[in-house]
Parts: sequence; C-alpha cells; structure tokens
Amino acid sequence: MKTVLFTMICFMMLSCNSSISDSDLQKLNGYWEIETAVLPDGTEKDYTINSTVDYFELKGKKGFRKKVMPQLDGTYLMNNVMENISIVEEGGKTFINYTTLYAKWKEQILKLDSDELVIKNAHGLEYRYKKPQPFSVK
Repeated sequence: MKTVLFTMICFMMLSCNSSISDSDLQKLNGYWEIETAVLPDGTEKDYTINSTVDYFELKGKKGFRKKVMPQLDGTYLMNNVMENISIVEEGGKTFINYTTLYAKWKEQILKLDSDELVIKNAHGLEYRYKKPQPFSVK
C-alpha cells in the first residue's frame, strides 16, 4: 500500500512540473475560447457564451495573442491590439510571458494538446480553454 501511495505522489509531482515539448507548443497556434476558470479554492466558473476568443500566433518561441470576436458568418473580427508573447522554461515548467506597452506578466502552461489548453496565472487562477466550434446562420 505504501508503494502505491508513493508512486501516486511521485506521479502527481512530476506531472505538475513537466514542461511542454517544442512540437506541442505549435498546438498553441490558432483560436482558443475559455471554457472554465478555476479559482484557487477550487470553485469553478463555467463560460457558456464567450463574446471574445483568444488567437495565438507563435513562430518558434515568440509571437502574439489577440482577443478576437466571433461573427455570425463564422469569421472573426480583429483589431490591431495584441500582446507580444514568448515561451520560456523555468524550473522544468513552461511559461507564456506577455508584454504590452503597459504591463508584463506570465502564465504557466499546465496542459497543451490539440483540443485543450490549461494555463495558470500568478494569482492561482487556472483557465481551461477549448477550440471554439465554428457556427454560422447561413
């Protein structure tokens, strides 16, 4: 029993400190919408309707993030406001560093695959994203 408990603890520690591979980082490119926010106390807030989604464009380990608005015809309305981003590794963890004219901050990437992105900010808020489903009224 102690061996099983020890193995589970080790697995949890390793999964919390794992970095994201360079090939997985390319999966960040594209549109992501927040599905759920998890507060530090474990309380969850579901986002059933989003007026904006995040668009990431990454080349190598540098790029940008924009907030875009989905339109009824399936396209996205964009403006020129963006946050410069860079990907950095610190202590076996992968972070997105954001930079604007007014602020700098970072968020840890906890999970990234083709369908799901989970990031955590410095305040302990965890954001779970999914790929948005295109819609149209045509």
